[in-house]
Amino acid sequence: MKNTTKQPHEYSRRILVAVSGMSPQIITETLYGLAIKQTPAFIPTEIHVITTLAGEKEVILQLLHPKTGKFQALCQDYGLDSINFSADNIHIILDGQDSPLEDIKTPQQNEDAADFITTLIGELTNDDSAALHVSIAGGRKTMGYYAGYALSLYGRKQDELSHVLVTDKYEGLRDFFYPTPNSHVIQDRDKNSLDTKEAKVMMAKIPFVRLRRGLPEELLNGKLLFSESIEFAQQDDKPPLLQIKPFPFLSVHDVDIKLTEINYVAYLWFLEKYLTGKPVKRGDEIENAQDFILFYEKILNIPLSETTLKPFRKRGSKFVNNSIKNPLAMPEDFLSDRITAIKKAFEKKLGDYQAKYYIVKNQGYYGESFYIIPLSEDQVQYIKN
Repeated sequence: MKNTTKQPHEYSRRILVAVSGMSPQIITETLYGLAIKQTPAFIPTEIHVITTLAGEKEVILQLLHPKTGKFQALCQDYGLDSINFSADNIHIILDGQDSPLEDIKTPQQNEDAADFITTLIGELTNDDSAALHVSIAGGRKTMGYYAGYALSLYGRKQDELSHVLVTDKYEGLRDFFYPTPNSHVIQDRDKNSLDTKEAKVMMAKIPFVRLRRGLPEELLNGKLLFSESIEFAQQDDKPPLLQIKPFPFLSVHDVDIKLTEINYVAYLWFLEKYLTGKPVKRGDEIENAQDFILFYEKILNIPLSETTLKPFRKRGSKFVNNSIKNPLAMPEDFLSDRITAIKKAFEKKLGDYQAKYYIVKNQGYYGESFYIIPLSEDQVQYIKN
């Protein structure tokens, strides 16, 4: 069967993101590896560089200088057109007061760099028409780590991570930027002559775990700091704990989930029935309707409104004075609608991975089907205020 998955080089917007320090050669080396050496070629439509104030100066002088810049030289040598790379695409790492960092040396500066890199890569992955290629070869080692972590957090199937390698004798030379198509002589550290045409560039693609599907929608759409992402990831190490607060909130490890009135009551109904050993039975329309109506009035201390009762199929009678005659019946889609809405509310705040412990599930045994929330009594707390 033909593979119809869209490949990174087929996206209309192709972004190369590189972390860089005092040696911006990593950017042209990576560009060469992707656009010239690699098959099929990944030719970026734009390049973004994450660096410090000191690194910005090196990028501008060595790569973007209008007369001697090596970025334009590479593009001319290999016919690479329409790559958007200018000083506007250099992202200087900011501290907590939005002041640019000259370098990254202290623990606080590393924390600032982590937050900045995580936020930027999160923003760039919000465009579904874009494919990101993140290079971690340049800059401080911690910068590469943060960039790789951020891509693991936000990366999609079209996004890639790499490190670029060059022939040993060319590595780290200030005058080497990429293998040239024609002979060009430079000198190594011992003043020996080298021909840049003979250099080899190798792209090392780095596999990474994609965690994006497990992230809450609110974190994907907002700015997630590095420390916040770590705190979120560490929730997996905590045992499930559901806190039931007064309407309209439930809470999981201090993360509030807000439900509508009907869904709040429905969730508590499913939970109480399961914890008391009498889970809601699927298809038991009349008994479920009677039980739910009584539970609703107990929880909120108000009768079900006519609007809420409307989905129930009436059988020529009314529910009056806590007595049911010729009772109402609960259509199955009423329950499925509640379950779907509850699931979305939990996943929006927790992400689908963590939400799985708290959502309503359909479980069958003894030839019958029941709705359960698989929590134990010691995993549920009732908060009155």
